[in-house]
Amino acid sequence: MESVKNAANYVSDKVQGATATASKETNKEVAKDSNAGVGTRIQAAGDALSDKGTESKHDAKAEANKQKLTH
Repeated sequence: MESVKNAANYVSDKVQGATATASKETNKEVAKDSNAGVGTRIQAAGDALSDKGTESKHDAKAEANKQKLTH
């Protein structure tokens, strides 16, 4: 039963990590857009940093769950 839970958590964390990656990349593009206002660009840069943290957290959790499945 524990392996089913770890597998579900692995999939969930991979999806959440991928979502954070997509959001991070979008925010990076907005931050680079010279046609966007300064405030918008600063906000997007901050959001990209936050998304990177979320991405890293979920990737690490997914890896931990993956390791639990293989041991």
